[in-house]
This record gives sequence, structure tokens and C-alpha cells, in this order.
Amino acid sequence: MARSGLEPQAVAETTPLLGRSLPELQDWVVAQGQPSYRAKQLHQWLYERSVHNLAEISVFPKDWRQSLQSVPVGRSRIAERSQSPSGTVKYLLQLDDGEIIEAVGIPSGDRLTVCVSSQVGCAMACDFCATGKGGFRRHLAPHEIIDQVLTVQENWQQRVSNIVFMGMGEPLLNLDSVLSAIRCLNQDIGIGQRGITVSTVGIPGHIRRLAETGRVGDRPLQFTLAVSLHASSQAVRDQIIPSSRHYPITDLLQECRDYVQITGRRVTFEYILLAGLNDHPAQAEQLAKLLRGFQSHVNLIPYNPIDEVEYQRPSKARVDAFAEALRQQRIAVTVRWSKGLGADAACGQLRANRRPTSLTV
Repeated sequence: MARSGLEPQAVAETTPLLGRSLPELQDWVVAQGQPSYRAKQLHQWLYERSVHNLAEISVFPKDWRQSLQSVPVGRSRIAERSQSPSGTVKYLLQLDDGEIIEAVGIPSGDRLTVCVSSQVGCAMACDFCATGKGGFRRHLAPHEIIDQVLTVQENWQQRVSNIVFMGMGEPLLNLDSVLSAIRCLNQDIGIGQRGITVSTVGIPGHIRRLAETGRVGDRPLQFTLAVSLHASSQAVRDQIIPSSRHYPITDLLQECRDYVQITGRRVTFEYILLAGLNDHPAQAEQLAKLLRGFQSHVNLIPYNPIDEVEYQRPSKARVDAFAEALRQQRIAVTVRWSKGLGADAACGQLRANRRPTSLTV
């Protein structure tokens, strides 16, 4: 008896489906001997219903669902969930190979922001950052980045509005996966690029490469690039960011200027204030001189303490004085007081080990 081509077939698939576009899912569905309209159903269950196993997709024929049980979707498991008094929630997510990464859900009014990781660990070894103390393990695949957003959205039962690539890892060292994930988050899940921020400490040539890439899928770059500067002089930057010894601050800023010229997009500069080291108003004036002449914005972040080092957070008066010194020099500035301190989920505190926390289930 001739086959119709639509009977359920045994499926051998090792690459997770999460991260694939509708046309890619359509090719996959047809290759399984199913009608092409099943791709829209699969797309909806992956990105709107956050399915963890294809056998859960009730609109699929029962026999086909059973044959799909071993096909990986690409979802992680929540190993631990902790909540700070501010409402920020940190998630330890266990990946298929047993590695642990962190994602953070940050509520603000009717908005929900997710701080995502791009690597397991980080090779940059910034002196004030907990992630760098644990070293680098591996890059994350696109589905492992996308999963973090879906996990928070599913856990909160609230649509994610903003994404910041400020979790574990250096995003520009995993640029292909980051751009692939952003394409999916934007075009398949529907999160606007203007609500996405990609943070980098600065890797020689990579900001220019990002600018010259010019697109996320079939759309121009619209997300925000945030550069972790944290100093107004090469000497101080070398002290707290070891990798900067191979990347002079003048070269980094020139790449930023090139990025603005090529993309037409403003650059945001992140500046963690460390008491007695980089928080003097004179250093703010020096920072203003460095940034003068191209479109930019400064986010000041009062330091969030970690156990391994003895840096201190400046007083509010010191923070305000630094911000005012920048404003006097006509530099756009925002002070960003981090949430999540009570769950070790604030900026610079993420690390991939389990620690005693107040769990919320």
C-alpha cells in the first residue's frame, strides 16, 4: 500500500527547535511528513505557550505526538528560585549538560525586564564582578538564551517587555548566538528591539563588527549598545578590568564613535561607582571630556557588594555629586540603583553556584 506522506514517522532530531523561525519550522514539519500548516501550530506552542515537550501539543495527532517525545525543545529546568525584598527574582537554570546559569526577572510598574546570560561564566575577570571570579565555561546556544526569557515570562505569567544582556558572560564574544537569539525574541516572540540592551566591556574590533553586521535577521539594528566603561582613565580601568590592558580606552571610544556613525544609534555607557576609586567629581569631568562629541548616555550604578573583594558603595551624596558634575558638562546621565541585592541578583553579583537564599516556590 502506498504511503500518503502524512503518516507519523520516527523522528531523529538532536538540535533543539527553540530559536527556529516559522519558515524553518515549516521545513522541519514537512520533512516529518506532516502538512505545512502544522508549523504555525508548532510556532504558537513554542513561543506563546512555552511548551517544554512536543508531546504536550494537544492539537497534533496523537500518534505523531508520541513519536516526538524525544525531540528536544530546548527548555531548561529551574534548579532554584530566590526573591529579593524589591520583588526581583533570580533563577538558577540547569541546562541539558548540567551547567548552571542565571537569569533575573525585574519588575517595574507594568514592565517586566529579564537580565539574561550569554555564556556559562565569563572570561573577562572584572575585579568587582562575581561572575568573572568563577571563570569561563562555554558559550550559550541561541535556544539557551531564548529559554531564559520564556522561563521568566512563564513563571511570572506576565509578558516580558525588556531584555538586558547583562547577566553572566560577555555578549560580544558570543555574538552570532546573541544576534540569533535577538532575532527570535524580536520576530517570533514579539519583543521590540528598542526594548533590548546588549552590554559589553569592550572587545577589540567587536563593536565595529556589530555595527557592520547591521541587521538582526531581516531588520536593521535597533537595540541599545551599552559599554561598560567604569573609569575615566586608562590606569583605573586597567585596575578593575584586566582585559582593558590590551584595549586602550581611546581605541574603545573610537569604536563607539564608529558605531554611532554607522548605525545612527546612541551608545549608553555603564559606570559602576566604587567608593574612593572612581567616584570623585574631578573624574566625572574627565569622563565628560572623553564622551564629548558624539551621541551618548551614562548610566551610573552604585556598586553592589560581593564577598570576594572589599570595594565599597559610595554614599548617596557622593553619587549625586558625580551625577551633577556630569550634568554640568552637558552629559546625559541616569543613576540606576540596582534591585535584587537581597537575592544576589543585582548588577555584578551573578554567579553560577548555589548559595543559601530565601526560596520562593
